[in-house]
Amino acid sequence: MSDAKRIILGLLLWTTVVSAMHLGLNFDWSVVINDRLPGNKRKFNVAYIPVTCHLACPVTDYISRRTDLGNIFIPRMFQGFPEIKEALIANKMQAAFMVAPMAIALKAQGVPIRIVYLGHRYGSAVVVHRDGGIKTFPELKGHTIAIPSRFSDERLIVFRVLKEYGMKPSDLRMVEMAPADVAGALAARAIDAFSMGEPYPSQAEIVGFGRVLFHAREHWPDYMSCVLVVRQDMIDHRPDAVQTLVDGIARSGLWLEQGKFHRLHAADFTARFYYNQDPRLLRWALTNRSTV
Repeated sequence: MSDAKRIILGLLLWTTVVSAMHLGLNFDWSVVINDRLPGNKRKFNVAYIPVTCHLACPVTDYISRRTDLGNIFIPRMFQGFPEIKEALIANKMQAAFMVAPMAIALKAQGVPIRIVYLGHRYGSAVVVHRDGGIKTFPELKGHTIAIPSRFSDERLIVFRVLKEYGMKPSDLRMVEMAPADVAGALAARAIDAFSMGEPYPSQAEIVGFGRVLFHAREHWPDYMSCVLVVRQDMIDHRPDAVQTLVDGIARSGLWLEQGKFHRLHAADFTARFYYNQDPRLLRWALTNRSTV
């Protein structure tokens, strides 16, 4: 065999081994297996985005996988709410964490879903560029502010503060942007501010280019961010599975409330295994804010 052939065969073998290791270590085979089970045997696909108000989703999955129960659902991460909405309508997701106004709007439009659990409060903030010269909310007039969706609490909080200052919605330019993109957009001065849930306000602060103008709780004491919704057909035909899901989410919330140690632990494994974020972001958001 010539040297050239040996090199080619060696490269092919190396590529095969690396690909196999990647699939074995990083690919969640439970998703593939679950999708091939009969409908009444499948675990729910539960959609979430990497924000603190969806933290109970990965926490529940992580803990349950280390008990006799095993994984009670399949967590599926998205980067924005519009994609979650479409997946839920198409029954690719049977449950989802989403902003409360979007859930209400979908229900009003006839989408067969029901809110089964309320998310956390207070985890949103309006952030401006540290060197942008904006010190008060009225100074945002004429500037661009990013929101995650027109059907979001973060948009409603902006409207609420506009009203408090006697301003009109037309005084601001609101743009919809995926939560994961807002910090970079603010750093690049593509936007002047954003209204978003944690950990993105923390990200802007930690890196050094962002400053929190105000937290949602300052203007809306009973502010509620996200909710857990489940498709009505799942509630009708698989109520026990829905109850198991809700019970698991509720227990995770109680576990997180048991002290700083649990929050730090959750920040570590959620950031590394689910959110693909620097654990420092979640540690900061969960220990320096009242976010859950």
